[in-house]
Amino acid sequence: MHSAETMQEYRGRLQESLENSFLRETLDKFAVAYKANRLNIFADIDEKELIQEIAAAKDEGLTQLEAMYAQFKAEAEKRGVHVHRVATAAEANDLICKIATDNNCKLVIKSKSMTAEEIHVNHALEDAGCKVVETDLGEWIIQLRHEGPTHMVMPAIHLSRFQVADTFTDETKLKQDSDISKLVKVARRELRSRFANADMGISGANFAIADTGTVGICTNEGNGRLTTTLPRVHVALAGIDKLVPNIHDALRIIRVLPRNATAQAITTYVSWMTGAAEHTQTPDKRKIMHVIFLDNGRTALAKDEICKSALRCVRCGACANVCPVYRLVGGHKMGYVYIGAIGLILTYFFHGRENARNLVQNCINCEACKDVCAAGIDLPGIIQEIRARLVEEEGAPVESTLLAKVLENRKLFHSLLRFGKFAQRPVTGGTPYIRHLPQIFMKGQGFRALPAIASKAFRDRWKDISKSLPANGKLRVGLFAGCAQDFVYPEQLEAAVKVLAAGGCSVEFPMGQSCCGLPVRMMGERKAAESTAEANIRAFDPARLDYVVTLCASCASHIKNHYVELLADSPLRTEAQQFAARIRDFSSFVYDVLGLKEDAFRKSGQAVGYHASCHLCRGLGVTQQPRNLLRAAADYKEAKEEDVCCGFGGTYSMKFPEIAEQMLKNKLDNLEASGAATVVADCPGCVIQLRGGEEKRGNTVTVEHIAELLARQLK
Repeated sequence: MHSAETMQEYRGRLQESLENSFLRETLDKFAVAYKANRLNIFADIDEKELIQEIAAAKDEGLTQLEAMYAQFKAEAEKRGVHVHRVATAAEANDLICKIATDNNCKLVIKSKSMTAEEIHVNHALEDAGCKVVETDLGEWIIQLRHEGPTHMVMPAIHLSRFQVADTFTDETKLKQDSDISKLVKVARRELRSRFANADMGISGANFAIADTGTVGICTNEGNGRLTTTLPRVHVALAGIDKLVPNIHDALRIIRVLPRNATAQAITTYVSWMTGAAEHTQTPDKRKIMHVIFLDNGRTALAKDEICKSALRCVRCGACANVCPVYRLVGGHKMGYVYIGAIGLILTYFFHGRENARNLVQNCINCEACKDVCAAGIDLPGIIQEIRARLVEEEGAPVESTLLAKVLENRKLFHSLLRFGKFAQRPVTGGTPYIRHLPQIFMKGQGFRALPAIASKAFRDRWKDISKSLPANGKLRVGLFAGCAQDFVYPEQLEAAVKVLAAGGCSVEFPMGQSCCGLPVRMMGERKAAESTAEANIRAFDPARLDYVVTLCASCASHIKNHYVELLADSPLRTEAQQFAARIRDFSSFVYDVLGLKEDAFRKSGQAVGYHASCHLCRGLGVTQQPRNLLRAAADYKEAKEEDVCCGFGGTYSMKFPEIAEQMLKNKLDNLEASGAATVVADCPGCVIQLRGGEEKRGNTVTVEHIAELLARQLK
């Protein structure tokens, strides 16, 4: 459980995880295997259609929570079940402790439940004099170690078999072997008597089916059924968001839940409990069964138009499985109770902003979580919304406030960049990199060489460049430069113009354009993000253009996916829709729109690798076009994990350089192992990261934008 109060303290704890070689190796192996297994298990299913159906059903369910609760309560009580609804974690704990006291329960066993973790029920029961034993193997292990789960489905994935053997040795007072099968036998032997002697069993609920009053749980261990059947008292604890109208909705989720969680077609056990079952140890020979629905902020969240989709979550944990940050630091540093991207969100709503403040900064916005979410939740979008709310509630750090002020004023921003061109001379040493900046400005950035500002910005070259371009091409294209390519890598834009002209385009470069606004949106500076969006729309007047093309995948994704949302209440809403409709990334425009294929390029024998920029492959869904272009122009060398984040993430790599450094190392190792002499990417931020890392390594591999390669190989 993350508990750092300051960002400095939080970063210190992240470093502890980065230095844990076993954790890193374990999560690396799992991430690679999970991705391959998930592809295989979804091979015979239309994954996207099924997820859309689940999302729509969940959204409809959120509008019917009150009706479904009333129906569930009526149906369950008909069948001898006591149904309760509690507003807070404290009320839930008080009620569970009262049930235990009223029924003289001394030994309580539990099957896996994240809702029980959410309310810290174990502590409450122990304070009330009960002995509480977790019976899920992973949960029992971490209970013995006094730790919280590091994953919502695999709570002890961070531990080695040797650590588990030591833990079991301490518990049993007998030396235990580290052989996994023997450790499992120890757990069975130790837990067997607890099952037989327990007075109360506590379970969660994956589903609460309204029309029959049924509770459903999905498990891979037999402990779930033993916990819910053997004790004379059973308490099922569920968030009120677990209500579904009927068995059909539950079965639809079951088609995705195990596949997304552990790449299984179905869990070992799917258990349904309708009514109080028979039990020989109660006066009326019926189990004493209570179902407790927890609110704890859920009803309010269901009314939050921007963030309510977080309640679609089915607790599969896939957002952690694919998260490059989780892969490096694990769940204890990537969550408070709930883990991964959904954990960052639910911490804010369920456990307060003081516990979410640092956590929500630790999202690199690579969108891997959104890409696999079983319920179609825009997890990065909600995290960014929470950042904006934290800024509104608590104020912003000085540096983000200053950046917001600068980006809102294009002339000031560009003037500062021009001034920087001259001011940087003492620290560049005549190279294209900043080499001698004082440590106070470079803290933690020694893992890469940062680029210098170009001697002449693209906008200052445009007048001369435009003279040689066709005036009446077949398409009228506006070129959106963003910040980095205009002032740092103008040669990339020049290369793009050459390719666009070869494809028969008339190219325009509006001088009023500036930063797309993504950096300030990532920092929660909502007003500045809106201002920059409006300025760019005015600069381009998109209705005049056939397309707006950008070489920056992050800019393209931000404009296409967020400008309309940002300017929903602006007079420029219609223009924002036009701009979003016309924006295209460079590679898909060249391949799909201009139709430049093999016959347009001279294929070289150069071995070229590819880094799939996050916002291109996931934000825009562009995957094959750049690879096809590479095959047409060079000898494409496929690398491992091409679509895993390089660690740049804009301001992320400044806030969390330790994590960015390791992500970059992993990326460069994979690219170099492919045998590529050159690596291309579709985003200048990725070029900054990859090229800067290679410069530090001694330039084993050349890094450039795909536009530069294509321009060079044009026939």
